[in-house]
Amino acid sequence: QVQLVESGGGLVQAGGSLRLSCVASGRTFSSYAMGWFRQSPGKAREFVATISWSGGMITYADSVKGRFTISRDNAKNTVYLQMTSLKPEDTAVYYCAADRNYYGRGYGEYAYWGQGTQVTVSS
Repeated sequence: QVQLVESGGGLVQAGGSLRLSCVASGRTFSSYAMGWFRQSPGKAREFVATISWSGGMITYADSVKGRFTISRDNAKNTVYLQMTSLKPEDTAVYYCAADRNYYGRGYGEYAYWGQGTQVTVSS
């Protein structure tokens, strides 16, 4: 069982930056691929980025490529999402997710989810 807790969300002006963190419980964090997803009102949950257990593989959604950076620190059981050049359309609740057997964009494939953190970008 893995429990995930996100933090770092908030209100920021367009063009600004935020760093989200997701801390995982358990001693096997380094065995899990980690993903970030987001969901805004009335829309489906959307893939943002994912990183493999070792950090050797990383994939981004086209909408955030070049602006967001996913990373992980297995010693701290933490995955990060550094967000720069934020746009109003990045406004959403951001969720981290974990899975031991899946690496990819499919939100239905991840077994564990955090509660989400709100990111609001004002224009």
